[in-house]
Amino acid sequence: MNPQELKAILSSGLLSFPVTDFDQQGDFSRSGYIKRLEWLAPYGAKALFAAGGTGEFFSLTPQEYPEVIRTAVDTCAGQVPILAGVGGPTRQAIAYAQEAERLGAKGLLLLPHYLTEASQDGVAAHVEQVCKSVKIGVVVYNRNVCRLTASHLEQLVERCPNLVGYKDGLGDVELMVSIRRRLGDRLAYLGGLPTAEVYAAAYKALGVPVYSSAVFNFIPRTAMRFYEAVSRDDHDTVGKLIDDFFLPYLDIRNRRKGYAVSIVKAGARIAGHDAGPVRAPLTELLPDEYERLAALIEKQGAQ
Repeated sequence: MNPQELKAILSSGLLSFPVTDFDQQGDFSRSGYIKRLEWLAPYGAKALFAAGGTGEFFSLTPQEYPEVIRTAVDTCAGQVPILAGVGGPTRQAIAYAQEAERLGAKGLLLLPHYLTEASQDGVAAHVEQVCKSVKIGVVVYNRNVCRLTASHLEQLVERCPNLVGYKDGLGDVELMVSIRRRLGDRLAYLGGLPTAEVYAAAYKALGVPVYSSAVFNFIPRTAMRFYEAVSRDDHDTVGKLIDDFFLPYLDIRNRRKGYAVSIVKAGARIAGHDAGPVRAPLTELLPDEYERLAALIEKQGAQ
């Protein structure tokens, strides 16, 4: 798949990030991950991101990373394209990018570079070096310490033909508008704020109709129903699902740092597709929070 074909796929439809399965000792569970992907692949997501943020990329060892990507690519071959999360220091990100390409990933999601703050020029150089290390398409994720401006993105697109996507995890509407207006159709645009459904209608109005759904991990039918409602401007369905599920869900998720991942793994467990524990430094939901989440999921019916 060439970068422009990937861009076309990412320009419409729902995307998602499968959680990464660990056993009770916290080790990668290949068999569990295969079952998860086999369950999720037929629901209609346009692409899946293996080892993304929700997939706990930040906690995977260099030995585990290729096993996760290989398992996702092999399991979903012919069903749904796999993009691999890459990130961290530039040389590490390049090594992961090249390994993901070798293993057959159709594209990359370039997560923010670790902790170090850097200038716009420095961040742009980091993105450019990763892009130029591979031939497959790259989506850059503006989030946390990665905060590229429209002008820097424009320069990167000119220098890196395989930079075909931009994912926004900042929620800066002014910046999003400036990027969308300046770059036009040169990029595919993805909404990437945690629990993106809450922002989906607003981002669609900005010209960003695609987003990645974390709740697809445990209520995939509801996630697809919500996306379709947003697409056809069915405000009644969108409003009801936000009121009945997403706002109460956010009330649980926002209780502690890191719950954006923990609550998704808890949801998968409740839905009968246990992915095991989260790894430190993340923490599990408290018992009362788990019970509240279970009640919300039960109301959504069979998936």
